[in-house]
Amino acid sequence: MAYAVGGISGGHFNPAVSLGLAIGGRFAWKELVPYWIAQIAGAIVAAAALYAIASGKAGFAAGGFASNGFGELSPGGYSMQAALLIEIVLTAGFLIVILGSTSNAVPAGFAPIAIGLALTLIHLISIPVTNTSVNPARSTGAALFAETAAMGQLWLFWLAPVVGAAIGALVWRLLLRPDGTENA
Repeated sequence: MAYAVGGISGGHFNPAVSLGLAIGGRFAWKELVPYWIAQIAGAIVAAAALYAIASGKAGFAAGGFASNGFGELSPGGYSMQAALLIEIVLTAGFLIVILGSTSNAVPAGFAPIAIGLALTLIHLISIPVTNTSVNPARSTGAALFAETAAMGQLWLFWLAPVVGAAIGALVWRLLLRPDGTENA
């Protein structure tokens, strides 16, 4: 998707990433709220489409509908503290990859590959813990259709990615950004 629509919207599908890019100096603050609204609306439409497709099967039950969770809603039974920590750390790492791979200091055109591979790794690590968020919009869409207490835990899947994105952006901006590079 980043290659398909990156030239139009920057490939922003994630409110935490948009915030991190703003903190990192790569995204206009005035665009943040409109992007968040579009991202959340897109996630809800996508979740509704998936629900409509999945519910077409006899015996369908939404269950958790791939929503995020901790405690009894965690696939592996992980605690709230574990969920908070993994979502913060992985989102921070994700922002560092995004900011680093889109810097003018690296070869152009490869960022979507690095970003996609990083997101794949993030999912492999955190699906057993939280069902992987790092994207508050995705978490919101799935929670709306879940037949569990996912909505009651949604706060964590907004808080942790937003905090993680801010940390990752600050680490990049203050410690990792190459000196003298434009758009770095």
